[in-house]
Amino acid sequence: MKENIYYSYSEYLKNKYHEKVYKLPVNLPVSCPNRLKNAGGCAFCAEKGTGFESHNKNMSVTEQLAVTKELVEKKYHAHKFIAYFQNYTNTFLPLEEFKVYIEEAAHFDNIVEIAVSTRPDCVSEEYLKYLKEVSDIFHIQITIELGLQTANYHTLNFMRRGHGLAEFIDAVLRIQRYQFDICTHIILNLPGDEIEDSIETAKLLSALKVPVVKIHSLYIAKNSLLCDWYKNGKITLCSKDEYLNRLIHFIEYLSPEIAIERLFSRIPKEDAVFCNWGTSWWKLKDEFEYRMMEQNSFQGKSFHYLNGAALKLL
Repeated sequence: MKENIYYSYSEYLKNKYHEKVYKLPVNLPVSCPNRLKNAGGCAFCAEKGTGFESHNKNMSVTEQLAVTKELVEKKYHAHKFIAYFQNYTNTFLPLEEFKVYIEEAAHFDNIVEIAVSTRPDCVSEEYLKYLKEVSDIFHIQITIELGLQTANYHTLNFMRRGHGLAEFIDAVLRIQRYQFDICTHIILNLPGDEIEDSIETAKLLSALKVPVVKIHSLYIAKNSLLCDWYKNGKITLCSKDEYLNRLIHFIEYLSPEIAIERLFSRIPKEDAVFCNWGTSWWKLKDEFEYRMMEQNSFQGKSFHYLNGAALKLL
């Protein structure tokens, strides 16, 4: 069903590697520069970061990969894997220390890709040059995952992201010169954003030709600044119907060549005070896909705004 309405990440990986490929998360003992600049970091960030499915950061990279690989092999019969450096800002390490972790993953059996999650303001030439060397020596693909969240720079400032649009665009252009893939993380229901911001974010990613987008619905983690705001009534969140409406518009304006890795967030119930309007992510996914089909909606339906679109009026 979904193959007819949006380009899924699983389909993207099959096209790229000609078989099923699964991510193996890695958790490094690393933090984030924004947690140093702004006490507590981004408003939605909690002490655990986002690596809820990751192993203990004190385990070696090899140990973490081996444990998850064994589980995935048994369950999905997979033979190719992505070493996914997931939590916090993985390039916020001294380069020599970063190299040790990356090369440990590169030496692991059946790793075809290394994905490095980071921030737009933590992408520099020396780290990219090193990753290009790893790619060439080990014949491994490289993906950089960047957290943008929204194209609305006012919202970025309100959420204490510590960067604006310029840093994101700079990071994308630098990464593209090395021909690495890019996965951009976005949140469609940040406080202060409207549906126009969802559309503009889709247009920005399409114009920059980002290959993959990971869409999150905002959850409110315990012990975060956002949690305090939520409890004190400083912020309000949009309804489930409004989120689905934003999601549909985002996908309609998104280039059909951009793969979609996720539609809704996932977080253990015990770690959040709000997530997905009290509904399971798979029920939301079913409802979203039903609405898409009911409205005759599909990815790229409104993708006709680039390449001098106004000239078509002549």
